[in-house]
Amino acid sequence: MWRHPILSLALRAALAAGVALPAWAGESAGDFPRRPIRVIVPFQTGGLPDVAARLIGPKLTDVWKQPIVVENRPGAGGIIATEIVAKASPDGYTLLSPTSGHAAMPAVTAKLPFDPLKDFAPITITANGAYALVVPPTLGVKSTKELIALAKAKPGQLNYGSAGTGSGTHFAAELFRDLAKIEAVHVAYKGIPDALTDTMTGRIQFFMPPLLSVAALGKEGRLVILAVSQRVTGYEHIPTLADGGIQGYQWSGWSGLLAPAKTPRAVILRIHAEVSRIMLLPEIKERMVALGADATPTSPEAFGKLIADQIALTTSLARRAGIKPQ
Repeated sequence: MWRHPILSLALRAALAAGVALPAWAGESAGDFPRRPIRVIVPFQTGGLPDVAARLIGPKLTDVWKQPIVVENRPGAGGIIATEIVAKASPDGYTLLSPTSGHAAMPAVTAKLPFDPLKDFAPITITANGAYALVVPPTLGVKSTKELIALAKAKPGQLNYGSAGTGSGTHFAAELFRDLAKIEAVHVAYKGIPDALTDTMTGRIQFFMPPLLSVAALGKEGRLVILAVSQRVTGYEHIPTLADGGIQGYQWSGWSGLLAPAKTPRAVILRIHAEVSRIMLLPEIKERMVALGADATPTSPEAFGKLIADQIALTTSLARRAGIKPQ
């Protein structure tokens, strides 16, 4: 295999001097990968980042002839898994499959063991899912405008749920409340299932979980889906928040791939090219649609900008809402 002569001399000199080399040293993009790749998901199985990683994995294995091992490491709001990747060798063999909650971490956690922006190299968004604004059937509300009117008629009397303070569902609903200029009481639950149960029974009056978690409940009439945060293939019949008069709503439930900072650019681009190709395969796009999401691969730069923008958004929103980092 051909090696750049200057690089080869440098490697031999370093080895002769006993200098420890990073795992990727001397490895060109054409050599990558030479061993199994681990993709760590900060949550339990079944969510969008987990499903996306498990759909991508076999396709990458077919091309690269190396196993793609998806590892679920839930806990501490995603911090445990994210720290593992932040501190992994920057060689492309340990990746993170996060959600938009990654960008909310600085707003809710006082002392993170990593920087969500600086300690990672963006690769691509894999899929973009919508959040859904849902209410109990007993509330008698049929549109976003009706919910806003009700909340303004009863300031501070409506409750809205979340899957936990600082979660994606919390910021989704808080941004809606902020843009709609309504007063409502936040009720934090330990997860989406508990919040959904209390929404269906009417204990809370609105909730904004991922569309994936409520699409079936909406069809069954157990919840009323008033709107989605953005237009999603297969759900064009559901109005968007913009249709209901909420302009400028920018919170989405994306999943993506991140590598540790300082991962070689050639390796990032190689992973990016293959993952982007896979995400646009018809069978993968169809699977994403079934999950209430669209396959939306982006450039590393666009993904990095999205994370930076959402960090700024959540930090500002948390300050206005009185959410203090813990």
